[in-house]
Amino acid sequence: MLFFLLTCSIPAFLVSLLATTGVKRCASRWGLIDQPGDRKVHVSPTPLGGGIGVWLGVLLPVFAAQVAAAMISGMETVPAWFPPELAKHAAGVTYRSGQLWAILGGGTLLAVMGLLDDFRNLAWKPRLLVQTLVAGAVVSAGVRATLFVSAPWLGFVVTMLWILVLTNAFNFLDNMDGLSTGIGLIVAALFAVVMLTGTSEPRWLVSGLLLVLAGSCAGFLIHNRPPASIFMGDSGSYFLGFLIACLTVTGTFYDPKLGGSRHVMLAPLCVLAIPLYDFCSVMWIRLREGRSPFHADKSHFSHRLVELGLSQRGAVLTIHLATLTTGLGALLLYRMPDKSGAAIVVAMVGCVLAIIAILESCGRRGNAD
Repeated sequence: MLFFLLTCSIPAFLVSLLATTGVKRCASRWGLIDQPGDRKVHVSPTPLGGGIGVWLGVLLPVFAAQVAAAMISGMETVPAWFPPELAKHAAGVTYRSGQLWAILGGGTLLAVMGLLDDFRNLAWKPRLLVQTLVAGAVVSAGVRATLFVSAPWLGFVVTMLWILVLTNAFNFLDNMDGLSTGIGLIVAALFAVVMLTGTSEPRWLVSGLLLVLAGSCAGFLIHNRPPASIFMGDSGSYFLGFLIACLTVTGTFYDPKLGGSRHVMLAPLCVLAIPLYDFCSVMWIRLREGRSPFHADKSHFSHRLVELGLSQRGAVLTIHLATLTTGLGALLLYRMPDKSGAAIVVAMVGCVLAIIAILESCGRRGNAD
């Protein structure tokens, strides 16, 4: 298991780390510089385009694994130097390659659109249209939740909304140094643990992709931790949110072989409770005030914490710990034999969100005074 963790995460970490270093050196020549502004928290011009590093940190290791799997699948005898743990899953990697590259292709399209937005500041309506088309394409390719209902259209609609919400939720979270990337790292790692330990048989492919994503986030976080020397930009946040959305749908949370209850289907909501809460609360504030829901402002939880007196580093760490707390609740769901235990976990997550709501309201009141 440890070998699997390292094999998936270390190459992604190194590629992301090195690629981001290269992007940072070239950003000024490319015109990828984020200037300070009223709705921004940084005070000096900072390179953009770090999402290219995150994208390469995922794409190159996955491509290498795909090539290796194709080579091994065509051999009668596996070479002695090739890890046996990976060799026995080579056929599965080849079988799922179509769906895998549909997800990566969709993520790449959104990353390109995000990079154009970093250059040109695109309007939100065409961005949302492209996101909808990409989400529809991957859902049509088989990335779809069943929800234990007989109506396929319902799974199609719910999956579409899930992808769109999470894609934009991680984009919304990219408002302070290390915030969105750190949450992406925590979420991907927690989901990988669920895929490896929460079912009767480990889901090697999905967990491997999640570990690759976690490693890529970790490599970029070296550059993006406060004070950040480069920003991920829309290219990285769209790619990150889209991949997490698709992989949570592709993964299996309920395993009837374990005789457990279907309450484990709440695991994604527990892990992603903080990003989802921040997205919904910000959308509600903007719509209530008659503004565009995609108009950037300082309505986020991170901004409220800074208004209460925390440093940016302290605000980011607080949100990371809150995400880890609700995410650990997802792991507890698999240890709960009945619905009453699951209700306690859900209540715990609800209490964390209630604390956030109280802190946010204090920040707004203090700002108004």
